[in-house]
Amino acid sequence: MFIFILFISADSISDENNIKYYSDDEGILSLMYHRFNEHKYPSTNIQMNIFKKQMEIIINSNYTFSNPKQFEKNFHIPKTNKKILITIDDAFQSFYQEAWPYLKKNKIPFILFVSTEPVGKKGYMTWSQIKEVEAEKFTSIGHHSHSHGYLIDGDNDLFSLDIEKANKIFLKNLGYVPNLFSYPFGEYSKFMRDYISQNFDYAFGQHSGVIDLNKDKFELPRFPINENYGDLKRFSSIINSFPLEYKQLLPYEKNLSVENNPPNFQVKFFNEQKNIKNISCYSNELDKWEKSNTSLNNRVLTIKFRGPFIPRRGRINCSLNDKGKWRWFGIQFPIKEN
Repeated sequence: MFIFILFISADSISDENNIKYYSDDEGILSLMYHRFNEHKYPSTNIQMNIFKKQMEIIINSNYTFSNPKQFEKNFHIPKTNKKILITIDDAFQSFYQEAWPYLKKNKIPFILFVSTEPVGKKGYMTWSQIKEVEAEKFTSIGHHSHSHGYLIDGDNDLFSLDIEKANKIFLKNLGYVPNLFSYPFGEYSKFMRDYISQNFDYAFGQHSGVIDLNKDKFELPRFPINENYGDLKRFSSIINSFPLEYKQLLPYEKNLSVENNPPNFQVKFFNEQKNIKNISCYSNELDKWEKSNTSLNNRVLTIKFRGPFIPRRGRINCSLNDKGKWRWFGIQFPIKEN
């Protein structure tokens, strides 16, 4: 039974994971889609002919699709063969009309993250359609807030009340509250992350990277795929990337303000990891992508930023060529516009 917690104290620290041992996990690579064949929205759309080719690339690469109903079981077990997790955000009508028949025919597993407020409105799926999708054994419905607004710009009560409202609507229409969560726009503060950790089992952002069993269960990465960043050459490169594991990543607070921008950024790696000295990071502080100024001491990577990140989002991507395997993680910092 879903237990909704209305309050989290300011001093609450939900440990970012749990396990923390080097696993050499091949990982679960999660892909994020939104619209299908809606060409006037290139930043969130994918053409169906390209989407089908992407699925064929996955199959021909001998990777297996991750069934979200088995996600918790698979999360804690080191994978000897990488899995691919398909996620769809927002429950647009174009998903139901264009992609759903193909995914259903081929029984390709996925999570459909639903924001409850727009359900049934123009351009969005109805509850009847959502329940049709939910009925299959290879699908799961995820929680994507009620309003899908810039909740990080409001106070903590705005966020918790929005989630509570969505919970009531899910209970009414599905009979349960989904245990998988996706942050709107991939944005979250430490309060939001800790709040979600008390009420859900896993949560996904929109920062790139591959999930391994050491990743924070409530800050899971996904690669956004769309017309702008979804060409087949880039897609092949993405799905052939592997986890870059780490023991700890700071700061815990990803929401930046004048006081903590730029952040004090550190990543602590495991003693067993090889070639860490070859890691390369790029970041977009001062609204300009450049190679980051990194230092490595006692297996702790530190970045000295050139200046603050510019609203609306700061990003860091780090990669490592580990004997021909490209390992990768990314971080996103939401920054409120003045």
